[in-house]
Amino acid sequence: MTIHQTPLKIGVAGAGVMGRNHARVLAELRDVELTTVFDPDAVTAEGVAAAYGATAVTTAEAFVAAGLDAAVIATPNRYHAELGVALLNAGVHVLVEKPIAATVADAQAMIDAAKSNNRVLMVGHVERFNPAVETVKRAIDGDEIISIQITRVGPFPPRMGEVGVVIDLAVHDIDIIRHLTGSEMTEVQSLLGHAHASREDSALLQFRMANDVIAHITTNWVTPYKTRTLQVATKTRFIVADLITRQVTEYFGQQPDGSYSTRMLNSWPAEPLKKEHEAFLHAIRTGETAAVSGEDGLRNLEVALRCLGEKT
Repeated sequence: MTIHQTPLKIGVAGAGVMGRNHARVLAELRDVELTTVFDPDAVTAEGVAAAYGATAVTTAEAFVAAGLDAAVIATPNRYHAELGVALLNAGVHVLVEKPIAATVADAQAMIDAAKSNNRVLMVGHVERFNPAVETVKRAIDGDEIISIQITRVGPFPPRMGEVGVVIDLAVHDIDIIRHLTGSEMTEVQSLLGHAHASREDSALLQFRMANDVIAHITTNWVTPYKTRTLQVATKTRFIVADLITRQVTEYFGQQPDGSYSTRMLNSWPAEPLKKEHEAFLHAIRTGETAAVSGEDGLRNLEVALRCLGEKT
């Protein structure tokens, strides 16, 4: 794989909320040149491109032909695979927003294209790079995990139209659970609610992992405030992480009277999206497997679709 010494020419496809965030972070990174922004809406594309001295394009064909070394795909899910495969076949490394694609077949097509063209395909499961998640991962290293519980709730987001909470929110937590346990979901149970939308806007998801850890995700768009908490029970401790404030508390040393000792664990301040981009660039420059591989993205999507009762 080519080791790039010169700045990587990189583009962003999709200039919505996430696309603008990606463009902002890329513009701040060293050894990267944000050259191209693609959005079918010309005003949107030009607005974001102008902010960072990039060129705006309004067609996928122009984006693929822009002479990029790497690209971020932040378009709606249904466009991920077609654009991703075209970019990979053109020799462009790809960081695609989660979920990797709309279907398992589309995800596999992207993985195959990355392999056949020897390009990096990484999936933007940004919570993997949340310092609080990394702190929990370090704290439980070597411990036997008993259970994991994640709560990810908040108000209904006006931008949502195509997907429900499982694909938009819970897919983050499916990835976190797989990451922390190093295991795959073998049993999946789900209860879905439809209060305000045609797609599910609340879900209770339960899993048993291949290594017998049990996990539980509570997610919804019916809570008036945002909560993002991760709780991990092991044989020797209980750890609670707030994924918004990045505060991590460890409970340990249970006494005969049932009391515990507690301590705060350091969670280094860092922007997860920046860390995600740095991991993507590292994979490109070293040839190492991406931190969140195409296969990871495929597994996360498979589980999410199982939760929705869809055949994979």
